[in-house]
Amino acid sequence: MRSARLGRRAVVALLVALAGTASLAARWQTAPSAGAAAPARRIISLIPALTEMLFAIGAGPQVVAVSSFDTYPPEVAARPKVGALLDPDVERVLSLRPDLVAIYGSQSDLRQQLQRAAIPIYDYRHAGLPDILTTIRDLGRVTGHAASADTLAGSIERQLAAIRARTATTAPLRAALVFGREPGALRNVYASGGTGFLHDMLTVAGGVNVFADLAQESVQATTELLLTRAPDVILELREGPVYSEARVRQTIAEWGRLAAIPAVKHGRIHVVTGNGLVVPGPRVAQAVARIARALHPEAFTP
Repeated sequence: MRSARLGRRAVVALLVALAGTASLAARWQTAPSAGAAAPARRIISLIPALTEMLFAIGAGPQVVAVSSFDTYPPEVAARPKVGALLDPDVERVLSLRPDLVAIYGSQSDLRQQLQRAAIPIYDYRHAGLPDILTTIRDLGRVTGHAASADTLAGSIERQLAAIRARTATTAPLRAALVFGREPGALRNVYASGGTGFLHDMLTVAGGVNVFADLAQESVQATTELLLTRAPDVILELREGPVYSEARVRQTIAEWGRLAAIPAVKHGRIHVVTGNGLVVPGPRVAQAVARIARALHPEAFTP
């Protein structure tokens, strides 16, 4: 039961983030609003992906508070929680005297309050895989960790390039990448649309997104839409603890009522579980590798 709650929590967090930026999914904005020359030393991050980046580049000790959805790395458990996209605790944020606050681009009210208090802002919007690398490098610049940020970004670039090389000669598979639905049912199914990091992850992994023509990050994939698009593969990402084999089988069996879909008819449903699968942060290359192995195991055999 606890693992199911954790998985739903992760999906809710992703849906909220994507919904908050859907109209600007392809745009990414850098820019602390007040560019002090000195690196930021008291940082608040309301964005789990950016929190991970900050810790990964060595700026963790400078993070004084995080969002209520932050769970990784383990060190964030000791940081104060100051709300999230829809419920930022402005009073708590101001009381912590930050010199940089990372917010979503859609948090216009919070932005105005921080600007009135003359607090620098890092204005972030979800976008594609290349923007993850740009964000890592930019955070390195504003926190005084440019070298380690560049090293991290370069490592991710090389890992993604290696995955592309492995899947380049495989037969492309028409796939639906599902990242959320009601537990035990095929209601409120959410899949990756044709923009954003999830779409890019599927592409690098050797999949062809059946919703690629829909210029949005998240698609509510109704039964009718799934039947119409007829994916050859359904790839379901389940954020949270790794599933047992029995639970994976049960998750796959739940798709049985849509037997007319080629992926169901031919047993091409893959369930990938674990932490960091739907977070556009430093673990993204590992997530892409897991997707690629599920889609094209033949490309990863010795």
